[in-house]
Amino acid sequence: APVLEANLPGIFSLILVLPIAVLLLSLAYYALPRRIKAWVPDGLEALFLIPYVLFIGWACFAMSGPMEAWFFAGDMRSWVTSELGLDFDQRNSLVVGIAMGVAVIPTIFSMTEDAVFSVPRHLTQGSLALGATLWQTLSRVVILTASPGIFSAVMIGLGRAVGETMIVLMATGNTPIMDFNLFSGMRTLAANIAVEMPESEVGSTHFRVLFLAALVLFALTFIFNTAAELVRQRLRERYSSL
Repeated sequence: APVLEANLPGIFSLILVLPIAVLLLSLAYYALPRRIKAWVPDGLEALFLIPYVLFIGWACFAMSGPMEAWFFAGDMRSWVTSELGLDFDQRNSLVVGIAMGVAVIPTIFSMTEDAVFSVPRHLTQGSLALGATLWQTLSRVVILTASPGIFSAVMIGLGRAVGETMIVLMATGNTPIMDFNLFSGMRTLAANIAVEMPESEVGSTHFRVLFLAALVLFALTFIFNTAAELVRQRLRERYSSL
């Protein structure tokens, strides 16, 4: 949290710049001549992203101080409070969002990768043989065929994030008042149960309210999982004939 607070301009510039930079690198690689791309072994193209992404991250953080001095009078936290009228807590929703992203994205990525690479090769080869470009094959054959697995990966990641307790508890400041301010703390249902259950008296109103919160959390999870399974089955039935 202190690192993020000290580099707020770098964090927001990284969120804006990184997707554009990755897209530009992908377009540049796609435009390379075939004889140059032939030097790269199949499946290792993504390795070029690692130093590139690290460089973009370093550049954004290196420019954080100058950007804060130029645009926010040397203190973005004070600028957010005075100009935007928003309260700023050191442990806030932005911190927990980044922490949960680090925890959830690897799961989503690995499952999505398995879903994409499980697409039969004869589908992609047939699409290319019929004259489709690589982008058309990716968007209209590969992604559609792998969409049930991709959707399942996203929903599993969402369930992981919703049910997380300790990361949220430590990163949000455990604030029992929640609003739509990105820079304020919050407390989720799971964290609230974990914090207050040891202090509640058995049989008291507080104790029953905590069990009601657990029931609400269970009901929401059940509804989301049921809806996700229905959508996944519909996607599988729709694109299984490809």
